[in-house]
Amino acid sequence: MGLQFVVPESERLPQLNAITVPEGVDEAAVRALLLSDYHLEIGAGLGAMAGKVWRIGLMGYASNPRNVRLCLNALDDVLVRLQAPIKHGVAVGAANKLLAA
Repeated sequence: MGLQFVVPESERLPQLNAITVPEGVDEAAVRALLLSDYHLEIGAGLGAMAGKVWRIGLMGYASNPRNVRLCLNALDDVLVRLQAPIKHGVAVGAANKLLAA
């Protein structure tokens, strides 16, 4: 999709991912659309990271393949509708390939 993780790969937790908001994207509008259209809530940045990152958690039951696909599809759809500079469909395709293995 072209989104960037905040934390280096060697230091990430698989349960919570901090993603940098793409330049020019209204991060609050993305979160609002995810909630209203998909009933999916992602966290906003806190403190110095407010308005700059999203916190996306997939833990326990929520980390099942169906919900991972839902999260990626929803985020892809909302970002495309808001004309964010992303690579449409790439993350969904990669997840489908990985989860099918």
